[in-house]
Parts: sequence; C-alpha cells; structure tokens
Amino acid sequence: MRHAIMQFAPVFPEIFVLAMVSLILVVDAAVGHRQRHLAYGLSLLTLAGAAFLTLRGFATAPGLTLGGLFVDDPLSDVLKLFLYLTVAAVMIYSRDYLRERALYKGEFFVLALFALLGMMVMVSASHFLTLYLGLELLSLSLYSMVALHRDSSVATEAAMKYFVLGALASGMLLYGMSMVYGVTGSLGLADMAAALQDGTDLHIPLVFGIVFIVAGLAFKLGVVPFHMWVPDVYEGAPTAMTLFIGSAPKIAAFAFAVRILGQGLEPQVGDWRDMLVILAVLSVALGNVAAIAQSNLKRMFAYSTISHMGFVLLGILAGSQSGYGSAMFYVLAYALMSLGGFGMILLLSRAGFEADQLDDFKGLNRRSPWLAFLMLLLMFSMAGIPPTVGFYAKLAVLQAVVGIGYAWLAVAAVLLSLIGAFYYLRIVKLMYFDAPVDTSPIAASADARVVMSVNGLAILALGIVPQPLMAICIHAIGASF
Repeated sequence: MRHAIMQFAPVFPEIFVLAMVSLILVVDAAVGHRQRHLAYGLSLLTLAGAAFLTLRGFATAPGLTLGGLFVDDPLSDVLKLFLYLTVAAVMIYSRDYLRERALYKGEFFVLALFALLGMMVMVSASHFLTLYLGLELLSLSLYSMVALHRDSSVATEAAMKYFVLGALASGMLLYGMSMVYGVTGSLGLADMAAALQDGTDLHIPLVFGIVFIVAGLAFKLGVVPFHMWVPDVYEGAPTAMTLFIGSAPKIAAFAFAVRILGQGLEPQVGDWRDMLVILAVLSVALGNVAAIAQSNLKRMFAYSTISHMGFVLLGILAGSQSGYGSAMFYVLAYALMSLGGFGMILLLSRAGFEADQLDDFKGLNRRSPWLAFLMLLLMFSMAGIPPTVGFYAKLAVLQAVVGIGYAWLAVAAVLLSLIGAFYYLRIVKLMYFDAPVDTSPIAASADARVVMSVNGLAILALGIVPQPLMAICIHAIGASF
C-alpha cells in the first residue's frame, strides 16, 4: 500500500493544489461575499503548501510516473517554485485593485489556481497528451480571467479575441502533434526522440508537423507573426489579469517549448532552428518599433513582451545546454520584470482610476521617490542596462547565439534592442523631469509596497550577482536532459 502511494509522490504538489481549489470553491460558496479574505488566505496557503511539497520531493534526476506521462526532474521543480512565487506576488499586488472594482471574488482565486495547475502539468509533462492537457487547462482559465469583469465591454471583447485565436493556435498545435505521431509512432517525448534519432523516410510530413507545432508555440509565447492578441488582451483585460497573463504563463510556455523542441524534437534541431531565427528577429524588431508609438503603458508593455519573448527564442534556438539555460534565466528574469511593471500600475491605481497611461507617471519622483527609484530599476532592466538583471539575461542569450556561429543574429538583436531603450528611458524622464499631473497620495497597502520593494531590489541584486541563479538554471537543464 505504501509503495503504491509513493508512486504518486512526484504528483503530490498537483494533487494538493487540486484538492485546495475544490476546498476554496466550497468555502467561497458557503461564506458569501463578506468573507472573501478567506479565499485569498487559502490561496496563499495553497501556494505555500505546494512549495513545501515540491521542496520536500525535490528531484536530483529525472523520474517518470503515471505510465510515462509525467516527469519529475530538477527543471520542473525549479520552474514550479518560481511559479508559486510569481502567482503569490500577483495575488498580493492585485488584492486592493480587485476589491475597489468589485472583482475581489472567489472566482479570481480559483481560476488563478486552476491556471497554476495547468502550468504545473505543462512543466512536468513528458508526453504529448499531458502537454496538451496542461496547456488547455491553463488557456481556458486565462480566457475566463480576462472576461471576469462582466460589465466591461472592452474586457469581453479582449476575451473573445483571445479565445478565438487561442482555439486556432491549439488546433494547429494538435494537428502538428498528430503528424509527428504519424511519423514516429509515439506520443512520449523520449520515445519520439529515439525514433527520430534512428532516422525516417517521412521527412516532409515530419517538417510539416514541426511547422504546425512551432506555430502553436509561437502563439502561446506571443511572438511575431502570432502576436495579434497580445496588445489587445493586455490593454482590454483588467490590470490584475494582465499582470497574471504577462508573468507566470511565460515560464510555462518556455517549459512547453523546451520539452517539445529540446527533448522530443532535438534530433531535428536543424529543421526548427531556422524557423525560430525568423520568429526571433521579427519579434525583437516589431516589438521594439511598435512600442515607441504607444501612449498606453499596458499596450507598451505588450509590445515589450513580444520583444522579450524574441530573446527567449534566441536562447532556445541555440539548441545547447548553455542556450536552454540562458533562455531559462531570461524568462525567469522577465517574469520578475513583468511583475514589477504591471505591479507598479496596480499600486498607482485607485477606485475609478487606472494608472495605465504614460502621463500618469509624470512627476512620480515628487510623489514617492522610492517607488520612482524602483520603477527606474525596472525600466533599466527591461532595456538591458547594467547593473540590472536584464543586462545579464540579454548577455547570456547573445553569448549562446554567438557560440553556435550566429554572430550576425546577435548583432541584429543588439541593434534592435537599442531602439527599445528609447521608450523605457522615456518613462524615467517622465518620472524625474516632468511635473506631476496627479498629486493625490499613493494609497497602496503595506504588503504590496513590501513585495514591490523586494521585487525591485531582486532585479538589482540578480544583476550584480547573477551567477547563483544562472548556475541553478544550467544545472536544472543539464540534470533533466
């Protein structure tokens, strides 16, 4: 009996999260709208419990369970721990914002935890079926979160766009998976890689399958030309939902891409590398150029996201341990930067006022020098200016690209990044050199201010001493592949 239970030990964090979501649903229905803080507290307790279970069963080597559908390895455990931290920060940042807009409901916390469960399944998937199951659980939760503000026509429109385009991308991904299955005769990533290593006479169907899979992955990452949904969803969704969409799912999407391309389709690296080169260059170029014209900060961050995801693809296309490790470091750093950027919008917002315009940040240094300094760190990091973590993340990715002989690609990425420095530094100029439009006091809660301070200082600390996190990323990749 004990042996049978221990076979499920790698899945204990997922089982715990699912059980707690069920409990939160029951509790929220029983206590009514006046006790919403119970759902909030139980959600944070869920994240803490899942983190404890993940740390307790931290893997030192890959271990398969559930008939080969699920893998527990250092890569999945590290990413899960960062997912818990990210989702916890989202909930803390969002609490006051949701309460002031009558969105402080159990549905938000339940959907966030269901989305987390989908991401946990994605990062531990070793089979096409579990990859797709986790992806759809995440996607359906995100569609519902965007549409949670039922009285907002803009949010409803954004949710519809997201749903329709997401369904199209899921269809392409599923079609690509079916074609690869037809060629290899397997849905397991390890068996698939072994079959491709032996060679196949069905090269053309295999390439078509890879094209459809890469297209589906590109949509989930939000890279060009599958980026159409990103600006509209980021702007139309309530900022708390935008914060969630722009942070944790990017970590899961990275894991999804590395599992499929770096493990299952690794023998075909020559076929998918050229596709990623095109996607990466277009994303960095369009993201940085289009962001210049934006006056809405959420929309500007959306195009910034497209550019940053292009850099993540640069690391993945290297197809090496250092490349995957640098891409992993970059996506974790980006999640921190995204949390801080959208979190700052939430801190400056209040009832009836969305601080999502560039003008809303004018004179922030006079209103709150500390928040202005933290925002400066965030903008410097997104622009890749030392000594912030964004600089080291870009440097690591570019070194991996140069290491495979694509020096021209690294030069192009650097030149295009110089364009991006303009719109980031523009915000710094508005905060420090312009007169404030709004002089009202910033009414952010103490816990949100503390998390923002930790967030900003972490970006500085990881930029000065990046080696420990990079070593963790490289080890996680090396021990899992």
